[in-house]
Amino acid sequence: MKTTINLILFLLASTLYGQVGVMTEKPQSSLDVNGDFNKKGKLFLDNNGVLSPGQTGQVLVSRGAGVAPTWKALKVPDYESFKFYLIFNDSFKDFNTASNTTGQGVSLSTATSPATIAADLVKGADITTLITTKGFKEITGLAKPFVVNSIESKVYFQFETVVQQNNTAILGSNQMYACGIFVDDKLQSIRLNTLFTSNTAESTFLTHNQIGGASNLSKGDHTVRVACARYTTDNNIVLGIGVPSMTAANNVNNFMTQASLKVDVYEVPENFTDIFSIL
Repeated sequence: MKTTINLILFLLASTLYGQVGVMTEKPQSSLDVNGDFNKKGKLFLDNNGVLSPGQTGQVLVSRGAGVAPTWKALKVPDYESFKFYLIFNDSFKDFNTASNTTGQGVSLSTATSPATIAADLVKGADITTLITTKGFKEITGLAKPFVVNSIESKVYFQFETVVQQNNTAILGSNQMYACGIFVDDKLQSIRLNTLFTSNTAESTFLTHNQIGGASNLSKGDHTVRVACARYTTDNNIVLGIGVPSMTAANNVNNFMTQASLKVDVYEVPENFTDIFSIL
């Protein structure tokens, strides 16, 4: 009984003469709780003179000094252990201007012998070696960083572009080429394709679509890069990848041929951001 009377007197005195602080020496309001707070029964909040008890599942959130707190519903997704979730995704493009036929992609006027393709294009091949000795050229506008946060991860890449040769009805040949996707300068995906010529159409082209992936990359920062090479020799032909094959091309332009790259990072999450830190 004595304890109850003392508590009532304490709260009454605090209301009349000052502020009450729990685990804080400098309370910022009439009642300032800095720590855990246990309360049985209903907790009402005075919002513009109207008593509001909130709804089931809502939490009381501060709106800053001098402003009454408010009730908010948290939309917290359900996470299951050992399941992959999309943690990061983004897309990039290598685009200059629609009216130009230069300034993006790669133009390949010479070819590399395909005799050692099987030995050269293996998982983990170094991009610098392929560029300096095997005729690869990088689409520099697609070199982008991404982050992996967990030990278990799957990263998927989708690369799309237009490939064109400057053939005519008389001059032209079937052009074999390859494009590779590299992570931290190491080859993770490679695709061979052939652009066929035509004796009835000029400046033939195709859409190149490539999907690759990498599993369980180390936690931290990574960089993805894309490079391509040509394998069919024909001195009359220029192969444009992500760019028109010649300035006189009248059936495609920079906008139509631009290269794009999509990156999706799936992880089995290890840590989650405190939901209260994002309110």
